Amino acid sequence: MTNNPLSNPSFSKLFAAQIIALVGTGLSTVALSLLAYDMAGGRAGTVLGIALAFKMVAYVFFAPIIGGIVHRISRKVFLISMDVLRAIIVLLMPFVSEIWHIYVLIFLLNLFSAGFKPVFQAVIPDILNNDEQYGKALAYSRVAYDLENILSPTLAGIGLLFFTYSGLFVFNSVAFVISALIIIITLLPKPKPVERSGNFIDEITYGVISYFKTPRLRSLLVLYIGIAVGSSMVIVNTVIYVKDYLMLPDTTLALFFACSGLGSMLMAFTYPVIAKKFDDKTVIQIGILTLAISLFLMSYEPTFSSALINWFLIGAGLSLSQIPAGKIVNMSANPNDRTAYFSAQFSLSHLCWLIGYLAAGQLVYIFGFSYTAVFFACIVSICLIYSVLFWPNEEEENILTHTHTNLTHQHTHKHDDHHQHQHTGSLDDNNHSHEHNHDKITHKHPFHIDIHHQNWPSN
Repeated sequence: MTNNPLSNPSFSKLFAAQIIALVGTGLSTVALSLLAYDMAGGRAGTVLGIALAFKMVAYVFFAPIIGGIVHRISRKVFLISMDVLRAIIVLLMPFVSEIWHIYVLIFLLNLFSAGFKPVFQAVIPDILNNDEQYGKALAYSRVAYDLENILSPTLAGIGLLFFTYSGLFVFNSVAFVISALIIIITLLPKPKPVERSGNFIDEITYGVISYFKTPRLRSLLVLYIGIAVGSSMVIVNTVIYVKDYLMLPDTTLALFFACSGLGSMLMAFTYPVIAKKFDDKTVIQIGILTLAISLFLMSYEPTFSSALINWFLIGAGLSLSQIPAGKIVNMSANPNDRTAYFSAQFSLSHLCWLIGYLAAGQLVYIFGFSYTAVFFACIVSICLIYSVLFWPNEEEENILTHTHTNLTHQHTHKHDDHHQHQHTGSLDDNNHSHEHNHDKITHKHPFHIDIHHQNWPSN
């Protein structure tokens, strides 16, 4: 069996849908900038900043809700619905007449994206059971995001030669529709039944609570603080660095972003080779170390060529530190809880970015670029040190001896090694739900926080 994930028909279709949707979204990003300028003129930057804040708020608060309740409906139906709703929202963008209309539509658009993306991410490991295939799939996904950053502005520029920016919104809408059509013809594996039960609050908080109870995921989140401040420094302040610090013309700005994207793509292409030599934790830590060094170098007086090299290293560090994250989340969850965990990761990581965006802009304005770069480099370094000290070795963390006390609860189950009991009714061994008791037992196995394992073992 080949380890190329594209050899899997289901993944190749979903990957095509992802690329089409990403390119379409990139076209809308360009169109949104032009729309904001038409409506707000010199205040366009403020409008876009507020729109970005609405995007992050939607990501942070809606993803856990979806993660908690999406198991109640078909994943295919849900993904198709999110694409269709996004297509409708984008199609409404050319008709806005007030600035607040932009905020509402951007919030709704990203509300549906916050539903689509974590569920999409959780489907991939169900399709690709081979760990090497899954690792390559994550690398391909990173390449897709980087290509979007390069390809979409180019396509937008060509498109604007023939029609107004409203046409870009239409193309994005069509892209979402095509993505939905591809998902319709894609065979998705049936998800494993979710065992947990509870009220609405229990459902939507389950993923986040379980995430924080898992030591490796706590360390991953701390590292995402470093990733967020590093990437925010690039996204928010590259224009300041180029214009005010280096005193270079506007045309140079695209070159810096291109170098960052090139570094990211190169690491994405080489990740499958790197992953054979280092475990995922080490790869992420190497990426974080690269990011910290790059931020320190930002504070020094550079030459033009050294600055471009530094932006290349930043992109490389960001790529290395993010690609394995999906594997870490996947190995930390039982398959039936995977969507809840991915939704928690999506929400919490974007909370880090929300804080990072706000901090990057304000600190550079108050203290200047160099001091902010050093401060952020220190934050990234502290995050790295935390992971070295508190991220357990996988050999120590994965298979754990633990004791179950007497436990009475209710969830969907069937009779197996953990569920041996008699029924007073006519229930058989198929999936069923009722209150039942687990006797005290001590054993060891790959450990995950789930309905049967509420807390991480203390030793």
